[in-house]
Amino acid sequence: MPKALCIGELLIDFVSTTPDVTLAEAPGFVKAPGGAPANVAVGLAKLGMDAGFIGKVGADAFGDFLRETLQQNSVNTDYLISGEGSRTTLAFVATRSDGMKDITFYRHPGADIQLSPDEIDTDYLKSAELFHYGSVSLSHSPSREATLHAIQSAKAGGALLSYDPNLRLMLWDNASDAKHWIWEVMPYADVVKISEEEWEFVTGDIGLEHGIERILGLGVKLLVVTLGERGCYYTNGFVDGFVDGFIVDVIDTLGAGDAFVAAMLIQLMQHADLTSLEKVRLDAIMRYANAAGALATQKVGVIPALPTPVDIEGFL
Repeated sequence: MPKALCIGELLIDFVSTTPDVTLAEAPGFVKAPGGAPANVAVGLAKLGMDAGFIGKVGADAFGDFLRETLQQNSVNTDYLISGEGSRTTLAFVATRSDGMKDITFYRHPGADIQLSPDEIDTDYLKSAELFHYGSVSLSHSPSREATLHAIQSAKAGGALLSYDPNLRLMLWDNASDAKHWIWEVMPYADVVKISEEEWEFVTGDIGLEHGIERILGLGVKLLVVTLGERGCYYTNGFVDGFVDGFIVDVIDTLGAGDAFVAAMLIQLMQHADLTSLEKVRLDAIMRYANAAGALATQKVGVIPALPTPVDIEGFL
């Protein structure tokens, strides 16, 4: 059984071949496998962890391509379901060198939100030592209920739970629903990673102080705020710090946060108690994760760009 399980969206990103243009201006697109939790699953597998993915794609050519991609990257797909009733979700993405993205989704509805609670194998989830989830699969039923059931099962099984809200407001019916459900699953998490551009929406706090208090007050053991090329900030309530990022010539920023998460988690899994980690160790873990994030910007498409341990160690 895999040691790490990820649940959520698996889709096709059509990424603009030209940076710093709008979707309307983009002359062409490259097909790339995407979906943040799936990216994290591949990132973990590339870094040497047994990883499995739980989700749903369409019974179509794009769904077949995505399944094959995960399998080629050593991710277990036993619980990746091919649904007959809807098509694989698509996203068209124009990236900018400053890290911002122009994204339009084709999901009316997409297969990813058709995953239902009765398709969740509780025993499989209880086998996980690490479980990672986001908020996109909470945007609509039945994947909302399936995701909640999976989170609760993994928690009951004693897994370390990792949460990246990965805010995609255009996939929600309204902003208040998004905020409600993002917070609804926060208390289950041991590790939370939020990007700087998501912080104000999620916490309602322009600064860090009050948002940190609120999140750690729910029982979260480690909170990380990613700051793009400036690196990241972390706190476990006892120690905190800023760790500088790496300046690289960016080709495609898409998926840098997922590479960061995978690299951070693979390091954290070596420690039983996250609240007892000393600053020197946390600094080293975040530097490793920052390196993975920087490396992920060096190729078009997320999965091909996700680094191996040799890549990261060589870079460092």
